[in-house]
Amino acid sequence: MEDYNHESLRSFLQKQMEVKHLSIRKLSNLSGIDHASISKMMNGKRKANLQHLEKLAAGLDIDLSELMKAAGYPIEQKKEENSDLHIALDNIEKLIESSEVYTGNFSLEQMEKELANYQIYSQTEEGKQVVLENFQSKLSKLGGGIGPYIQKLQWMYGQFTENKGKKYQLALMGGALLYFIVTTDLLPDYLFPVGFLDDALVLQTVLQQLESKK
Repeated sequence: MEDYNHESLRSFLQKQMEVKHLSIRKLSNLSGIDHASISKMMNGKRKANLQHLEKLAAGLDIDLSELMKAAGYPIEQKKEENSDLHIALDNIEKLIESSEVYTGNFSLEQMEKELANYQIYSQTEEGKQVVLENFQSKLSKLGGGIGPYIQKLQWMYGQFTENKGKKYQLALMGGALLYFIVTTDLLPDYLFPVGFLDDALVLQTVLQQLESKK
């Protein structure tokens, strides 16, 4: 990462730790990164890679984009309709490029098409059963590594399984849950944390749609 900024990242982490009253060992416990590695990142002896940033964001309960910006990733703030989605899409494209392990194509149009198919499927008995039987096991495989994203998924799961909402709301939530569960999505999950960014974008899209239709 050519624009990596150790001083900016160190300053940002120190401020977050002070605000949240965290020691390096406490942040280590929350993020799943050993304390020696965190210390080296803060001292400039080791670069924080994408997986480190994702885990640190989860441990600090902040958006990944904040840490990306502090570490030197260029994140433009666009003032346009659905700007949050475009910013998230830009972040995915930058992370895919920097990961150097995935050469496939990803687009918002592809994602929306996949999501629409899952929304329809979620309203069938088979689709509902897939959610009921597989959500918790898929969740357990993550080991709590993607923070607030998990909390929103768990809320959707509760609403969906308890049938709380109108038909279109249940379809939206069911589609997002299936997209998360099914492993053949547009970005393979083994590319953690890059592999979960399209799931996060789907979640953000659905949450916006639920909000706009209230």
